[in-house]
Amino acid sequence: MKKSVIGKSNAKIILLGDHSVVYGQPAIALPLTSVNTTVTMTATAAGQTIASRYFDGPIAQLNSQLAGVVKLITTLLERFDGQQTPFHMAITSDLPAERGMGSSAAVDVAITRAMYRFFDRPLSRDELLETVAIGEKITHGNPSGIDAATSSSAVPIWLIPHETISQIPFHLTGYLVIADSGIKGQTGQAVAAVARRHTTQPDTTNRQIETLGQLSYAARDCLAANEMTRLGGILDSAQEQLAGLGVSSPELDHLITVARANGALGAKLTGGGMGGCMIALCATAASATAVQHALVAAGATATWTEVLHHEEEPA
Repeated sequence: MKKSVIGKSNAKIILLGDHSVVYGQPAIALPLTSVNTTVTMTATAAGQTIASRYFDGPIAQLNSQLAGVVKLITTLLERFDGQQTPFHMAITSDLPAERGMGSSAAVDVAITRAMYRFFDRPLSRDELLETVAIGEKITHGNPSGIDAATSSSAVPIWLIPHETISQIPFHLTGYLVIADSGIKGQTGQAVAAVARRHTTQPDTTNRQIETLGQLSYAARDCLAANEMTRLGGILDSAQEQLAGLGVSSPELDHLITVARANGALGAKLTGGGMGGCMIALCATAASATAVQHALVAAGATATWTEVLHHEEEPA
């Protein structure tokens, strides 16, 4: 057992496949390796305590809102025979909650990495994802696994529901600007709206969903071949389909228009929509800075800029 260790993870965004993934189409999730969650575990003389943005005190007194975290920590303490081992766990995170950036999975990944290091145990990627699922199932019920897979990865994740979830080749350069509209995303409401539309307008909705699926396949090729300009056009096409499905919002539409007008190669909403975040692809650092400044001036409440292309890291 080590005296002090750190476990880290990162945010994620959905690059392509928002909503269409619900209907069996592929999705691509992109890790934001500059937007991190960090868990620091330190050996203490007595007690097991935790400090986070939501709770500060004994782990035994964690409330039901953090039930997934409680289940994960309890399971790992049993796994390592560490129920009586004293420690302090500090959780810090750059990720906003309820913005489709995988905040709960990022916390679970960072906790798992930190606890394995604290108790000096090896951790494979498969074991990491199986362990993180313990907390995620409590938090989300039946998660797809894409949040955990991406929050623990430095390359994009390819998901086809009930079929495959894997890391894919990533040779794209450039910059991705993410902007928060300031409106809480309405994922449940948006998914329900698409479902109603699928019932009342099946032919049109199916075409839109299939088009989004085709765009995911095209985007995967762009990531592997560094086809940045083509990918920008794919993002724009995806936004057109998502707006047609009724899951955009006036705030998102405005930010997307501003990004394109200020030099972005393409822009779209990310995640459930009806609020939440949008993304803009930029070719250069100067372009990304210009787009970021324009988005803030246009009302974005927070922005992040990701430098694209990273090598994979171990679990």
